[in-house]
Amino acid sequence: MTKDITNWRSLGGYISDNGKKVREGMLFRCGQLFDLTAEQKDAVQNYYQIKRLVDFRGDEERQEFPDYLWNGLDYVVLDVLKDSGTNQASIDEIVSANKNVEEDMLKTYEELALSTSAKKGYHQFLATLIADPVPTAFHCFAGKDRTGVGAALILKSLDVSEDQIFTDYLKTIEARKQANEEILTYLKDKMDPDNLNDVAIALTVQRSYLERYFSTVKENYGDFDHYFVDGLGLPSDFKDQMQKIYLV
Repeated sequence: MTKDITNWRSLGGYISDNGKKVREGMLFRCGQLFDLTAEQKDAVQNYYQIKRLVDFRGDEERQEFPDYLWNGLDYVVLDVLKDSGTNQASIDEIVSANKNVEEDMLKTYEELALSTSAKKGYHQFLATLIADPVPTAFHCFAGKDRTGVGAALILKSLDVSEDQIFTDYLKTIEARKQANEEILTYLKDKMDPDNLNDVAIALTVQRSYLERYFSTVKENYGDFDHYFVDGLGLPSDFKDQMQKIYLV
């Protein structure tokens, strides 16, 4: 029902190291819920029964592309790249991408691990998932970088293998293919081919981006268990709580 909502998918069904599965119907990742059709609105509100929508975007992004919201929805804004000096994750930054676009993307993923706004935002995101577990969708502009890290953190807390985490992350390449082609077609006559190629690079994901995020966490905190507690300030039993709620 949500085939036309860009980059929408469930985290349900992935297998934890202990053999349990991530619960279906609880955790969904997507791109921004802007300009939805009536069928798409019905899907997120009534079919998936989303009760919480977490928006990782900045102020300007939210104003330019407001989400579809409805009565009774818990709408949570967490601008995880507020402190970023190289936010290559918003549409405006992507369109103004320079020749260092891949380098800037790698820097963005470092900031998603270490910046104050990212740690504060992901702390609140994950703390809310254990404090009030309801069907939750989370997103940024494209549902690929800020959202990709959010999904990776959830799956890491559930002891899902890194192979599965990367599989989920790289699904974005196909899931955003049509939307990206539409953006590039719109921009084709507005910029030179080199700049257009930079935009094309920035609109998708590469395995190296999430690898940089993982290596940054491990270099600074040793492993994700320490990152959850020492980096994000979550309780020492955070993973236990996540697994009790979200594994079946």
